[in-house]
Amino acid sequence: MQPDIKDAYDVIILGTGPGGLQAGIHAARSKVSVLVMGRAQKSSLYRAHVENFCCLTGVAGEDILQQGMQQARDAGADFLYEDVVKTGHADGGFVIQTESGREIHARALILAMGISRNRLGVPGEKELLGKGVSYCVDCDANFYKDAAVAVVGDESAAVSGALTLLFYASEVHLVAAKLQVSERLEHQLRLSEVKLHHGRRVREIVGTQQVEGLVLDDGRKLAVQGVFIETGAKGAIELAATLGVALDDESFRFIVTGDDQQTNVPGIYAAGDICGPPWQMAKAVGEGCVAGLAAAKYVKKLARKKN
Repeated sequence: MQPDIKDAYDVIILGTGPGGLQAGIHAARSKVSVLVMGRAQKSSLYRAHVENFCCLTGVAGEDILQQGMQQARDAGADFLYEDVVKTGHADGGFVIQTESGREIHARALILAMGISRNRLGVPGEKELLGKGVSYCVDCDANFYKDAAVAVVGDESAAVSGALTLLFYASEVHLVAAKLQVSERLEHQLRLSEVKLHHGRRVREIVGTQQVEGLVLDDGRKLAVQGVFIETGAKGAIELAATLGVALDDESFRFIVTGDDQQTNVPGIYAAGDICGPPWQMAKAVGEGCVAGLAAAKYVKKLARKKN
């Protein structure tokens, strides 16, 4: 059951993935008021199984997130399970508007919304997510040793992912409607053992309890046990842009931060996938720790100036 939500907090954290939760734990333990917003089910960790985080192995992502939320609550953080629809500056700090129309003020913000993976929108994709469908080669390649897999996508993320999977899988297919990569990367691809299906699209992902294959738009079926969808990623950049937060100057997809995870806007910090690759829980947790401590220090400094 959610507590009564106040109209203002010292620190508001957008995102309930590992970065946001770690920020919430550290900020709340620093004795400032903290609100963590979002839905854990939207975290890319929620349906994952963690194998490469120090001291943990074979743990379900959902269990990790539930434990993290409880730790943050125990430290004193409040939770509001709503999405943010608008952000802005107000009264020397910030204001956020939730999907229910609630407006909440903060002295500092931590952006840890992750990134929204671009879906294919084909039958079987949603149903088999976590059962052979993945959006992260770096995260899940290890689960497909000696298996046949396919990567779907046209750009560098897809080609790089397919080349990486050659070290794990017995067979790697790349389904690309139109290759849009550098000459160097395309040369590497064509010299590799990746089976390229150029000019083709996916019509359907098939399987019952697990991925069993892909159906292409020409009717052919590829017998694979894993499908990696690497069509690019879009962060929750719109919310950040309205606050004047700077993005990376190469792709304009990720938030730029300093050593303390502060953005170019004083009082706004960022952590996790929204700051760019690698898409790893270890990175998100580390950045969340730094951001939570830095944000708490920032609001305490503001309070001292007023007194």
